[in-house]
Amino acid sequence: MKKLPFVLFAAAVFAGSAAIAQQKSTVPPGAADAAVKAAFPGAPEEFVPRLSQDETMKQCSATRNNPPKEMAEAIQKREKATIEYPADGKFIGDWKKGEALAQNGYGLRFTDYPATRANGGNCYACHQVSKQEVSYGTLGPSLYQYGKLRDYKEADVKAVYEKIYNSHSALPCSNMPRFGTNKVLTIEQIKDAVALLMSPDSPVNKD
Repeated sequence: MKKLPFVLFAAAVFAGSAAIAQQKSTVPPGAADAAVKAAFPGAPEEFVPRLSQDETMKQCSATRNNPPKEMAEAIQKREKATIEYPADGKFIGDWKKGEALAQNGYGLRFTDYPATRANGGNCYACHQVSKQEVSYGTLGPSLYQYGKLRDYKEADVKAVYEKIYNSHSALPCSNMPRFGTNKVLTIEQIKDAVALLMSPDSPVNKD
């Protein structure tokens, strides 16, 4: 039997995998929810609410993170309404604290209850942030020189704050956690994260 060239073989495997991925799940939503809850029988009381999806998560799951336009607009409007802005009107904090926050993955695991220290942002798990750090994830886009590329504009500073506070306000069904809305980070911590990205003195914006 004649063998397929590797490129054609790989293409055939990819096409088959894509077709399988597009198939609709036959598992009832209720069964999936029950399985998730059953996986954490000893979860602390504070952790339990996280096992149930809110309206946005239900809609994103039902549409495989690709909601139709009208639903996407409704999600964006609903999530933007949850954003709480700094009382002092300032969006930039301390970039050094922001860098420590980006390196810190503590918080919200059921083993982290009761909390013994402040939650981290774990930004490097998904993004390249500074040039000095060579270990980072690629689920999210690179944030290196983020502020410099945007000339540190005030509108972009505010937009960064809003996206960190609630990413779904900028991109419905974003993979990024809703750090402020879900009380993962405090307003001051979010300001520090904004400073990491938008301060000219931050290593993020150095060559």
